[in-house]
Amino acid sequence: MKKNFHNSFAVEDLAKRQNMSVSLFHQKFKSAVGMGPLQCQKRLRLTEARRLMLDESKNVTEASVEVGYESLSQFIRDYRRMFRAAPKEDILNIQKYLKK
Repeated sequence: MKKNFHNSFAVEDLAKRQNMSVSLFHQKFKSAVGMGPLQCQKRLRLTEARRLMLDESKNVTEASVEVGYESLSQFIRDYRRMFRAAPKEDILNIQKYLKK
């Protein structure tokens, strides 16, 4: 999942590849990782987007597309939920903090 987090996937396909039912796959995945597969993918995407904006000076749209979001508004909503600030605001706050 870490290598292909930017690609969409169906949990059913992942479960089938492991010869498990969807519910068993969810249970095992959550037990191993601490969250469900879709939550894990979202966290990987948002963390990478944050890194792209900080380290590579990508703008919000570029970062969201690069990590696999098709909807900018959904990206901003998810980002705000995870980091408790809109992307631009979050990046500016981090940059200010790092300059101190």
